[in-house]
Amino acid sequence: MGEYLLFLGSTSINTELPYVIVIIIMLAIIIFWNWKQSRSQGRSIDRAGAQSEAEKIIAAAQEEATQIRRRVQQEGEVLLKEAQIKAKETALAAKDEFEASCKQHRRELQKNEERLTAKEDNLDKRLAQLESRLEELDKRDQELKLQSESLRTKQEELKAKINQQIVELQRVANLSEEEARQILLERLEESLENERGLLIRRYQEENKQRLIQEAQVIMVGAMQRYAGDCAYERTTSTIPLPNEDMKGRIIGREGRNIRTIEAATGCSILIDDTPEAVVISCFDPVRREIARITMERLVADGRIHPARVEEIVNKVRKEVEGEIQKAGQETIEKLGIARLRPNIVSLLGRLKYRYSFSQNVLMHSIEVATMMGAIAAQIGLDERKAKRAGLLHDIGKAVDHEVEGSHAAIGADLLKRAGEEEDIVNAVAAHHEETEKTSLMAIMVQICDTLSASRPGARSETTELYLRRLEQLESIGNAFEGVETCFAIQAGRELRVIVQPERISENAAAVMAREMAERIEKEMRYPGQIRVSVIRETRSIDYAK
Repeated sequence: MGEYLLFLGSTSINTELPYVIVIIIMLAIIIFWNWKQSRSQGRSIDRAGAQSEAEKIIAAAQEEATQIRRRVQQEGEVLLKEAQIKAKETALAAKDEFEASCKQHRRELQKNEERLTAKEDNLDKRLAQLESRLEELDKRDQELKLQSESLRTKQEELKAKINQQIVELQRVANLSEEEARQILLERLEESLENERGLLIRRYQEENKQRLIQEAQVIMVGAMQRYAGDCAYERTTSTIPLPNEDMKGRIIGREGRNIRTIEAATGCSILIDDTPEAVVISCFDPVRREIARITMERLVADGRIHPARVEEIVNKVRKEVEGEIQKAGQETIEKLGIARLRPNIVSLLGRLKYRYSFSQNVLMHSIEVATMMGAIAAQIGLDERKAKRAGLLHDIGKAVDHEVEGSHAAIGADLLKRAGEEEDIVNAVAAHHEETEKTSLMAIMVQICDTLSASRPGARSETTELYLRRLEQLESIGNAFEGVETCFAIQAGRELRVIVQPERISENAAAVMAREMAERIEKEMRYPGQIRVSVIRETRSIDYAK
């Protein structure tokens, strides 16, 4: 029962004193109820003991109530003090915040006032300037009025003098005004016709020189803005071997390993007397690359048998196809070209393994696209379309070993099926003059293709081919009658021909230079252009005795 009283007392710490009295009354009722029940059950309870016990309980409850009231008063005083302290702190914080905001507002107001003052000063200055300008305009207006009045008087004087001169001329020349006017107009027309012809020829020459200079500046600027690496053409790949025994393992029993490799890759495997080396030969660069990687992995692994060969070839073929797609995607992202079909992107990636005159076709296409964009930006054409035409101009070289026809026609057909625009298709088809050019884009593609191919270091050739080209060039020059001697100079970029002056006239020398150039274009293949210089000189020799 005491614990129950303590529980009730602890739960009513924050209540008022009347609640404690109610609790005491309830306890008394409970005690009475317990006493009545014990009486009804036949128990004999001592009234004096019950009364004393009830008094003790009431006294204890009163004491507990007194303690509870004291604790409640103490806690109330503590809470009141805490509330007062918090209220003071809140008021101080609000005061500080209000003072800070007031300072900030005062600073902003001061800045705004300074800005307004500065603007007022500027407006005052502008008003003063405008007033001064208005005064100047008024003065000029007055001056113009005076000048116009003087001009009117002068015009009237000139008209009078002209009329006097006309009358005097008619009197002296015995011609009417109409006849004199007709003669003057005829002479003026003749002089103007001559001057017009001179001006036309002069402006034509000036425009021609200016256009040539501007074209040179544009092309040189486009070439200087791109710097690409040069790669060398390869139709074979050499694989180093760790030892000579590896050749036998590659050949296999009765040649089954090498036959499997050749059948799976489509390449020829050449095993000769070259120490510790195997040569892979194939005209298809993609198949040659697959064979090269396959051979390197077989040599590194050491397990060479038909099943292993087919497994590695299939795996390498998937890797190379992924590399092709990746190369094409990286190229179009690098140049900022969008909306190309996946098959065209794949064909672009195949150009990574294609070479033309020792020049990598993909790098050549990127170079042409870059120069196309630079030139188009300078002459006001669509830069993105120009880059697109430059990048796709040699797309036919990706499949020209599989499809009949020139790479320009093949590429144009591929792009037409892919839904490319007509001017881009025509630019690709006409960049080797196999088709008539119908737009400025086609001319630009041809120019940039020539620039990329003819720049120094872009295309290389072996010493044997180089010497053969020089010999062929000199043989073409010596084949003409009246040629005394000829030399291929400047690394085969110029053919200097010396003719016999007694047999070849000046006009015949010009005709010979043209015929030599046409024959070189028909019979030879060369990068860039070859200059033909025909030299005819006459020497007069005498002796003083």
